[in-house]
Order: sequence, then structure tokens, then C-alpha cells
Amino acid sequence: LIPFGKRSSVGYIVALHDEIDPEIPVESLKEILVVIDETPMIIPEVLELTHWIADYYYAPWGEVIKAALPAGINAAMEVTISVTEAGRDQLSSLDASRIERSTKWKALQQIAGNKNLNAKSLEKDYSKARLAAITRELEREGLIQVEQQIEPQKTRAKKQMAVRLTTNHTIDELLSVDNEDLSATQKRVLDYLSASAKTPFLTDLLEGLSISVSAVRSLEKRGLVEVFSQTVRRNPLAHISQPLQPMLMSLLALTDAQAEALEQIVTAIFSEEYTTFLLHGVTGSGKTEIYLRAMKAALEIGKTALMLVPEIALTPMFSRRLCEHFGDSVAILHSSLSEGERFDEWQRIYRGEAKVVIGTRSAVFAPIMRALKAQAVVILGSATPSLETFHNAHLKKYHYISLPERVAKRPLAKVEVIDMRQVFQRQGKVQIFSDELIKSVKEVQAKGEQTIIMLNRRGFSAFVICRSCGQSIKCRDCAVTLTYHKEASRLICHYCNYQVGVPKNCPTCNALHIYYMGEGTEQIEIKVKELFPESKVCRVDRDTTRRKGSFEKIINEFADGVIDILVGTQMLAKGHDFPNVTLVGVISVDAGLSMPDFRSAERTFQLLTQVAGRAGRGTSPGRVIIQSYHPDHYSLTHASLQNYQAFYQQEINFRRSLYYPPFSVLVNIIIKHKELSQAQALASEVGRQLRSAAQDDKTIRILGPAAAPLSRLRAEHRLQLLIKARTRTRAREILDIAMDNLGRDQQDLNAINIEVDPIDL
Repeated sequence: LIPFGKRSSVGYIVALHDEIDPEIPVESLKEILVVIDETPMIIPEVLELTHWIADYYYAPWGEVIKAALPAGINAAMEVTISVTEAGRDQLSSLDASRIERSTKWKALQQIAGNKNLNAKSLEKDYSKARLAAITRELEREGLIQVEQQIEPQKTRAKKQMAVRLTTNHTIDELLSVDNEDLSATQKRVLDYLSASAKTPFLTDLLEGLSISVSAVRSLEKRGLVEVFSQTVRRNPLAHISQPLQPMLMSLLALTDAQAEALEQIVTAIFSEEYTTFLLHGVTGSGKTEIYLRAMKAALEIGKTALMLVPEIALTPMFSRRLCEHFGDSVAILHSSLSEGERFDEWQRIYRGEAKVVIGTRSAVFAPIMRALKAQAVVILGSATPSLETFHNAHLKKYHYISLPERVAKRPLAKVEVIDMRQVFQRQGKVQIFSDELIKSVKEVQAKGEQTIIMLNRRGFSAFVICRSCGQSIKCRDCAVTLTYHKEASRLICHYCNYQVGVPKNCPTCNALHIYYMGEGTEQIEIKVKELFPESKVCRVDRDTTRRKGSFEKIINEFADGVIDILVGTQMLAKGHDFPNVTLVGVISVDAGLSMPDFRSAERTFQLLTQVAGRAGRGTSPGRVIIQSYHPDHYSLTHASLQNYQAFYQQEINFRRSLYYPPFSVLVNIIIKHKELSQAQALASEVGRQLRSAAQDDKTIRILGPAAAPLSRLRAEHRLQLLIKARTRTRAREILDIAMDNLGRDQQDLNAINIEVDPIDL
């Protein structure tokens, strides 16, 4: 805890120095008020990683450290604001119109209406910079009182009372002459504890023997048992039965390509040299088996392993495989765990109890040794690597390993693209399902095989429109239409979760002609049930998998053959292995192709290739039917042949011609403000400073400012600038100069969001 102006702030100690830098005036140094944690919260390797990330992505170091720690463990200052008597007198002297015209007086009115108001509750109405300015002014004038205190740590170790014998004596020794007067109940307790392999919790013992706590307490007084507080692990993997001993690697023989790949990787592991491999294998080529055997090799020489998966939806399947092989040494980290589970898993990893960690991107901060620092091996495995990754392999920055065939010589699924324009011309109306797809589903169901139907849009209808005036119903805070969810009978914004009921009349023209446009997974599920009433149909999307364990339950039922047809979003596209799935139907991919993003073709190709890989993974061949109004688009053409090399060659030429990655470094700058005029003014100044910093450098291109594709989000207007630079160093130089000048001009830097290497635009 450190003094910061008139307030106190929580910070992180990142280094210790024996001497003071002579260039720093001694009077500018401040004493640390309180050291909150007695032991370091973050290991040196992870601290170094956070510093690298902060520098690379132009992010505040403190924010990166905060992200690296499990939720609930970070200390924070709680700021409460209350109105003074002078403040109440000031409010009573103001008329309503004057209060309404002034953000200062509106804020004071809000504060007066709440006793000890938490400052965070005001952040939804004011930017942080504006709120800080208002509270400073009100406090200076004596109209409010601001107090601070350290928030208690939200997440702690879970404790529960347990019971154990105080000695290692046998039950016969315990029941000796000295204890002849024990009651039958007390003897049962001693017998129970003596026979228990694990120390039981007090509640379990009382329930198991149907006794009261007095019997245990009396034994405690005699010194025969001890009742103590024991830490309880909140285990997110408890539902997976742990083997008594870790399982041996699969007895299945590796293919020649797998064996060669594994040999290269294991050689690198044993040599303890930092190496990055791109394991480029078609879907079903056995990449997971290589991961498992490589992990085993690392663990055998005392190393650890970190497995990152692209979707939370994949963690149940992979964590089960890992637990089968590595038992209780597996830990899992992702955002869908409870704060308690994440805390306990993080602590297990920190203490060295877990040697294998699986999770999504956030698990990269797990407190285990880092790849480069630990001279470790990195395996980038995919059937559809990003163009940047494949280009790095092409330039020999990564070691390239190819798995060109499926295991057991199984063929890739046959892919057919249906031209929905022709379907419309034949039918005279828009069809959700083509005749070819309906016929294929019937054939598959008749054979007792399974089908996946994918649509990358949840909800019942994409949006609601008025047929009289043509207006769609939009989110009040975001520049997007609301999605209709029939099950909840609500219109929902998928960005900020704003919700309203479905109106009977158009909010714009009051007409009654409300119409539901487009399809979502909810509507597809209903249509599939109508078309195939004899089949068991289930839907997988964010709405049906909100409850803990719901996704895994559906996936397990599908794997067990309980479900015949699974309807879902891209959650189903990657990694899953369902041997009985022989048909995959993709309802529409056109929305993805229409996105204003240079990666839209790449994403479409990846999605289609991955989802095609779910078909034909068993003994029966697979088939994929893709419906599209753009059947001739090159991403569909190459995906239908599952030809990554051909797609790469065409896409890389497009990237080169327009100076997109991997031939440039991108920096996306978003300006956000509740007032459009202020957002525009700041965006113009940012653009001016960037161009001034770039001067006449021809390798730098600065685009914008312009309205962001999502021009309004969560009640803030958004403008966008894009920097294209030849090198990351040059992009950083320009950003440093521009941001320094903007800071000196006292511009609102909190309204500027900088994203290096943006995933999407």
C-alpha cells in the first residue's frame, strides 16, 4: 500500500534495489505504508513474462500482473463517497434544471441519494478521468467526503473441521484398560477413525455414524482424538474418476508420420534447448497422442507441461484424457471455474503439486516455468494454423512437422458445397435447409449414425424488423441489432447483455408489422425437431451451457449415442472426437465472409476445415454439406478440398499486396467516449500526432480516424485508427512519441485503447 497524492493505492513490488539511483531526488521517494502479502504472489519467471507482455502489447504492467493472478486474490482499495452537510445545503439551493445541465451537480445528487456510496458504482455513468475530476472538485469545495480502506481478499482457502486419532496406536491398544469406560458410541468413533484410509471431515463422520458431536468432543477431552481445521480443495476435476495409478500410454501403434514427429519433439525435450515446432496435421491425424507422449517425456526428466486449448468447451475432453494418463498431477485453469476453484488450482500449481496444466489463454500465466526461460519445447498444433504461424515455419523460424494423413488410413470427409441461390430459384423462397441436407440427414439417421448441424449464430432470430418502416430494433447502448431469444421471450444484445421484451408495435412507427429475420441455433433446433421427429435433438450454444457441467453433460450424451443430432455454434468445430458422426451440415457461412476484417476469409476457411474434421473419424466415411450464397469464394473452394497449402498461397498473395500481416505489424487504436464530439476531437488529435511521428517514413501507413465497425458499444462512441509498420520496433517508436505528446497536452489517455497484433478489427 503506497501513498499516491491525497489517496493510497495498491501496487506490486517488482524489484528491490540496494542503492538509490542518484538521478532520483531523495525527497521524491515515498515510504511503503503496508506490505500486504508476506510472501511473493508471483514467481520470477511469470513476473518476467508479464513485463515482456506489457512491453510487447503496449499495456500497463500493473494491469498485466493483475491478469496473471487468480481472481479474488488481488488486494484493492475501496473508495466510499458521502455527501457533507455543506453538500446537502448546496443541492437544496439548486433548481432541477440547473442540476440536469451540470454533470458535477448530477454526480453530487447521486452521491447524496446513497449513504457511503462505492465510487465504482459511478463509473458506469462517467469515464474514470471525468469522475476523478468531479470528485476532486467536490471534495476541494467541502461538498463530499472521500474515504478509503483495503478491500478484504475475496477468495481464500476453504477450511473444514476434520477428526483424527492423536496416536498411531491400534484399535485394541486404544480400547485398553485405561479406556474401559468408553461408551459404545465412542468406541464406534475410534473404530471408524482407525479403519479410515483418509482423515474424515467431522460432518461426514457424524453423518456416517448417525451420532451427535458430543461423542467426538468427549473423546477430544480425553486426548484420544483431535478436531482440527483442514484445507479443502475445491476440485474442478472431481467428477473425473482418478486412476489408482497413471495409465500407460495408449497401446495403439503410431503411424510412421506420428513416430517421426514424436522423435523430433522428444529429442528436443531431452536436449533441453528452447525449440518451437509447428505440428501441422490434418483433422484426425493423431496430434493429441503426440501431445500426451511428449508430456510424458517431459515429466520423466522432471519438467512440467502446459496445454493451451482454443475454447473452454474443449477442456472437459482434454482434461479427461490428461487425468487418465497423469492422475492427480493435472490442474485446470479457465474463466468458467469458480473463483474458489481457480484459487485452489493456482495454489496447487504454485506449490509444485500439479505438473501438468490445461487451460485457455489465461493459463499462460500459470506459475510454472516458462518456455524460453526454462529452455523448454513449444508445440503449436493445428490442422489450420494462422497464416502468420505458417509463414514463420516457411521462414524456418519454427521447425515444421507435417501429419498429412488420418490415423488408420481413414479418408478425409467428402465435402459438398450447396449453392443456396439455386435453391432459392427452385423453391421461390428462402430455405433454411436444402433438399440435399435433409436427404442426407435421413440417410444417416436410418443407419444409426450421428449428425452435427452448425450455425455460428445463437438465438432464435438474428434480428427483429418492422415491415412497415424497415427499422430493426437496436441496443440502446451499442450500434447493433438485438437478437431474439424465443425461450426467454427477450431481445438481447450479445455485447452488453441489454435486454427488452418483444414489442407488439414498432418503437419507431408504431405499426404492428413486427417480423423475425434470420435464423439462430434456437430456431434451427426447432426446425430440426420438426423435420426429424423420431430423432433425439439437442442444442449446444452459450445459452444452453451456462450452468456448470451442462456442456460436458450434453457432449457425453452425444458421445454415448443418446443424442442423434447435435445443433450448435463453433463450440463444436474444434477438437471433439465423435467416431459415430458421419455427417456435418453447415447452415450458412456467409455472415463470416461479410465481416469487415482482412482475416474473414482465413477464419471461414479454418472454421469449415475444422468442422469438416468432426465427420468420419470412426470406421464409416464422413460427409460434409456446406450451404452458402457465395459457393465460389476461394475460402469455401479450398475448405471443400481441405487443402491448406492452396488456401495459404492465395491468401498470402492478398496479404502481401495490401501490406497486411505477416508482411506488416498492425496496431489498432480505438478512441472511446460517451460524447461523440469529444471522441472525434481526440481521434483527430491522435491521428495528427501519429502522422507527425511517422514523418516521411514510407514503411508506415496510418489509416483513419474513422468510425469503428462497432461504432457504439456500452454507451460509448468508438472511432478507429490503424497503424501498419514494417517492424514492431518502428511501430513502438511512433506510438511512444505520439502518446508522450498527447500526455503533455493533457489529453484523456484513458479514452485511448491500443491493441498490438489485433485478432480482429
